[in-house]
Amino acid sequence: MSLVGKKFPSIAVDAISEMGDNLKINIFEEAINKNKKVLLFWYPKDFTFVCPTELHAFQAALPEFEKRNTIVIGASCDTNEVHFAWLNTPKNNGGIEGVTYPILADTNRNLSNILGILDIDSTEYSEETDSIIIEGSNVTFRATYLIDETGKIFHESVNDMPLGRNVNEYLRMVDAYTHIQEKGEVCPANWEAGKEAMSADRTSTAEYLSLN
Repeated sequence: MSLVGKKFPSIAVDAISEMGDNLKINIFEEAINKNKKVLLFWYPKDFTFVCPTELHAFQAALPEFEKRNTIVIGASCDTNEVHFAWLNTPKNNGGIEGVTYPILADTNRNLSNILGILDIDSTEYSEETDSIIIEGSNVTFRATYLIDETGKIFHESVNDMPLGRNVNEYLRMVDAYTHIQEKGEVCPANWEAGKEAMSADRTSTAEYLSLN
């Protein structure tokens, strides 16, 4: 079920800073209290393969997100201790040393379960053990959420495990949404900052299509 257009769940989650400080972060409150957009990206596991490439890519783009009044936060189901060990592992050894944005540690899976982004093939109740048996890795897919200053989700996407993200696309999405907020226009396909947008009416659409 899509969450676009809805408020992001207001729930506090354990997190860690680059310095190893244990935090509690509520994404919804971060957006509202700081009057900023938030990019929250989930990845499956620390100390894996595609994941560090993504964390470094978001780090490299951090100044661009900051120019756009946007906070970047990473997230997985690993613990703060594992996050901190990875933060202290050099880049040339597969680590994420140099990453400065906070990383959520959703170890109880409260938030990822609400979002519906866990890799679960099936669940089955076992009478013998009086427990739920899960088939699947029970870690998150590569889900990404863009949240505006009111706490509303204006973009969500979910990639399967092997598919790394294009960070520039999220910068484009932030630019487009900001343009809509400021100008009241709509952004056509492949729109980028500085290009013409449209009014939401047939005449404007016809004019745009005649020129493109």
